[in-house]
Amino acid sequence: MAILIGLLIIAIGAFCQSSSYVPINKIKKWSWESYWLVQGIFAWLVFPLLGALMAVPSGESLFAMFAAHPKESLLTILFGVLWGVGGLTFGLSMRYLGVALGQSIALGLCAGLGTILTPIFTGNTSDLTMPVIVGVVVTIVGIAIIGMAGGRKSREAGEGAKEAVKDFNFGKGLMVAVLSGLMSACFAIGLGFGSVLTWSESPEIFATLPATMLVALGGFFTNAAYCLYQNSRNKTFGDYADGRLWLRNIGFCALAGLLWYSQFFGLSLGKGFLGGSPVLIAFSWCILMSLDIVFSNVWGIILKEWKGCSKKTIAILVGGLAVLILSTFLPQLL
Repeated sequence: MAILIGLLIIAIGAFCQSSSYVPINKIKKWSWESYWLVQGIFAWLVFPLLGALMAVPSGESLFAMFAAHPKESLLTILFGVLWGVGGLTFGLSMRYLGVALGQSIALGLCAGLGTILTPIFTGNTSDLTMPVIVGVVVTIVGIAIIGMAGGRKSREAGEGAKEAVKDFNFGKGLMVAVLSGLMSACFAIGLGFGSVLTWSESPEIFATLPATMLVALGGFFTNAAYCLYQNSRNKTFGDYADGRLWLRNIGFCALAGLLWYSQFFGLSLGKGFLGGSPVLIAFSWCILMSLDIVFSNVWGIILKEWKGCSKKTIAILVGGLAVLILSTFLPQLL
């Protein structure tokens, strides 16, 4: 029962993350770089800090703990900076491919690479058990099937796709999504290095939140630098000056940031219930990313991003999603 509760919590977090780009579509008259920076303040600074504070026992200090582990803290931030590149290109993959296909490709690569590379980088190769490896392989198969559906979509959807995704470009979007997936895996690696950044007295469900905060902080540095550069280049600093839009746009940015952060808050809570299954603990990153993909495609269907596609293409998409759902439970069954 505890394992089912843990998986359900992770699933709720994944649903929130896949929904985070919906409020962004409600933002008015701001350039991409402006709303991406503002939502990032909430997603990568405000909510991660609030989450990390929940792990701090009475009488302890969050920043004193970081100072006591300088090497691990710096490595966690460094991989967060690298993940920030993935975060930037992740947003662009949504722009060119839409919520469904963009998240599927980027998060699919992120799922597999994050699960495999984290124990290799941190030296915990004992986590790479056969059930975990099989689960990753099945996840990648599911992503490949969804990618096949995406290729058919680019040929079939025509104007229907362009209506739902104004800048739809499968070739450019594919390259961006692949880069995003490669760099986004650094988030998992950062969490691996930051696994010591906690206290024995902390509730197990909050144990990974301090490390999550540092990875997100590193990602904020990368994204903020790029967005401010684009503000300067495109002369869009005026976006922040229009007080008539502040309440609406900042509100939707805050909601997007909260929904995005919920995936890692849910991952931490969910892992607290998976203690009886070391395999699922090692595979939890892949579970989160796979569920992110499933729910993002549900949103893609709701937002009519697959409008104009044939029944065969939709069947291929559903088949890929079914494989991803299977991969979530498969390691525990082996």
